[in-house]
Amino acid sequence: MSGPDVPLAPPVRAGDPATRLDGLPVTRRHVRLLLGSGVGWTFDAMDVGLISFVIAQLAVVWGTDATALGWVASAGFVGMAVGAALGGLLADRIGRRQVFALTLLVYGVATGASALAGSVAVLMVLRFVVGLGLGAELPVASTLVSEFAPPRIRGRAVVVLESFWAVGWILAALVGYLVVPSGENGWRWALALGALPAVYAVVVRRGLPESVRFLQARGRHAEADRVVAELEASRAVGHGGLTGAQVRDGGRSDGAGAGGPVAATAVETGADAAVAPAVETAADAPAAGGRPRLAELWAPTLRRRTAALWLVWFAVNFSYYGAFIWLPSLLAADGHTLVRSFEYTLIITLGQLPGYAAAAVLVETWGRRRTLAAFLAGSALAAGLFAAASGDAQIVGAGLLLSFFNLGAWGALYAVTPELYPTRVRTTGAGWAAGIGRTASVLAPLAVPQLREAGGTGLLFTVFAAVFVVAALGALALPERTGETLT
Repeated sequence: MSGPDVPLAPPVRAGDPATRLDGLPVTRRHVRLLLGSGVGWTFDAMDVGLISFVIAQLAVVWGTDATALGWVASAGFVGMAVGAALGGLLADRIGRRQVFALTLLVYGVATGASALAGSVAVLMVLRFVVGLGLGAELPVASTLVSEFAPPRIRGRAVVVLESFWAVGWILAALVGYLVVPSGENGWRWALALGALPAVYAVVVRRGLPESVRFLQARGRHAEADRVVAELEASRAVGHGGLTGAQVRDGGRSDGAGAGGPVAATAVETGADAAVAPAVETAADAPAAGGRPRLAELWAPTLRRRTAALWLVWFAVNFSYYGAFIWLPSLLAADGHTLVRSFEYTLIITLGQLPGYAAAAVLVETWGRRRTLAAFLAGSALAAGLFAAASGDAQIVGAGLLLSFFNLGAWGALYAVTPELYPTRVRTTGAGWAAGIGRTASVLAPLAVPQLREAGGTGLLFTVFAAVFVVAALGALALPERTGETLT
């Protein structure tokens, strides 16, 4: 009796693993990687979103003033700033998958422990620890997906990953609406649900592959080849899969393997293979050997993109977290009941999903830079409309627009960030950009009470609109790398 078409142990093929990886069609293992990373991303967003509902209830049940509550939110963002910077460096040294699983464990356990906090001080300390895990997880997960995705859809894959943020934020809004107002301890039950990532960390550690490019950069070529061979043996989505002979033959369905993996991709997907992707020159990449260092991000060929990227991350974080962390509290302060404030926040949050969908299409048609700048300009317009809104319908409408444009901008930002750096310092670059951004997310919750006291919600959102304009200008200074091969 003949054996199966695809052997249980995928055959080892000749050729550079990264080149073979880029030539693959989208397989079921690609989808599993995206979904596995996306679930972690969902938990991350749910945790960040929950704190906005928690601080709104603590103002009632504990009588905590706005300044102290601002520090509760900011403590988590301090941890995220530290975690993003350290997590990126660590992932470039020990691997993306290892750090991803570790971060889920850290913030899952710390979030569960936060449900037992008996004072603002204890809650602040635990939120800092939560932030360490959250901050490290986001750039590492986006880099992992970026390094696996075929170049022609890499930006779209990262935006789809980022769209799981909307799923998590919507879950947070549902928990906030249904659980937090249920009683004085509603916020505790809400945070207890945030312990789920600790369990999921085991799944991540066992189920997700390590980055092929990381393995190659660390000299672990046999492992890199094995990961690619498993992907080559996986069934292609929408193409009926590949036989074992076709895997060995470069994935061609016609039996002619001379074209190699790149030609195979054109046959499998209908992609235009006539235009070869641009590749960074050797001068663009820091020298190989030794451990990755922060100073390498400021090499002559990288310093302009690093400066522009840090500016964009800082500005986007300031306006996004300043607006959305305080949104339920701002609505309550403007005269709405706590339940109505949570209801409006839930409705506004729904605008995130179509924003991601639009960005996922445009990053591959318009390009990363143009999409990012356009969505940031839209965010500025929406923030201005929110500043001028007077009735409930106008507030919800402007909030929906802000969700649409702002979260679409986040998707484009996560798509472009890992592409700007070579493999050796990719998560270092992404992590430090996120870390710089998190310093703004620390400042924003502290600045909101002062800005609102000085000029009300109108002044507050006018400031956010101006900062979005700065972010859009910074985005225009970034290089465009749509469709290029990662180095």
